[in-house]
Amino acid sequence: MTAPDYISPIVGYRVWQWDAGLKSLNGIQWRPQQALTSVCRAQGRHELPEARCTCGIYASKSLSHLRRLGYTERRICGDVSLWGMVVEHEEGWRAQFAYPKTLVVPLSIVPLSMGRLETWLTSLSAYGCDMFIEGESETVPLWRRDSGVAANGIELLMRRGNVWYARRAEERRIKRGDRVAVIGRGIAVVERADNCLVQAVLGNRGMLTMERERIVWCERYTRWEVAGGASIGLMACRMYALATCGGGK
Repeated sequence: MTAPDYISPIVGYRVWQWDAGLKSLNGIQWRPQQALTSVCRAQGRHELPEARCTCGIYASKSLSHLRRLGYTERRICGDVSLWGMVVEHEEGWRAQFAYPKTLVVPLSIVPLSMGRLETWLTSLSAYGCDMFIEGESETVPLWRRDSGVAANGIELLMRRGNVWYARRAEERRIKRGDRVAVIGRGIAVVERADNCLVQAVLGNRGMLTMERERIVWCERYTRWEVAGGASIGLMACRMYALATCGGGK
């Protein structure tokens, strides 16, 4: 969707929030391939927008103006085409019709996991706009109307995703000192762990030996838990201490 061919649109600047689609900051949905049409809720009919009213689709004359107002933080910004009846103001315009022309997405709001990223990119590209990713030090193309996905934008997202997955894997590596909720028994503290078995002290009652693959991370309670049906062995703490220390009197 673009402005009709017989129209010479005015190009302004806007910001959007993302909620399964582009939305104005007041919650109005911008639908893919559909021009947004101004609606006036004031009493009395008049052409939209009207100079003496506040109706119309707003756009700024500069992105710096939106930054000064604090609107751009963690939001999608970009160019917007305005046409139909347009009222000019000192800092911007109010228009009868509008549609996004270019979208610049801050890297901080892009999904990290590949599954969510694919869904997000499919939804955003449906608007048919040139899209860019704004990182900490560079802004790179992500999607072009005439050629689709841009390689350097995808490469940036892949690098970021790989770093995230590596960090997440390290955070999810169970290690000595971690706590494991053993359903029906209590909380055990990990003493030893490898890829096969985990040994953890359960209070003063003994040492549990658990299969590593049965211990899972619970996002709801942000803790390790032993999944149902786990194979758990119990030995006395004193016997474990003797075994690990090489014996004793």
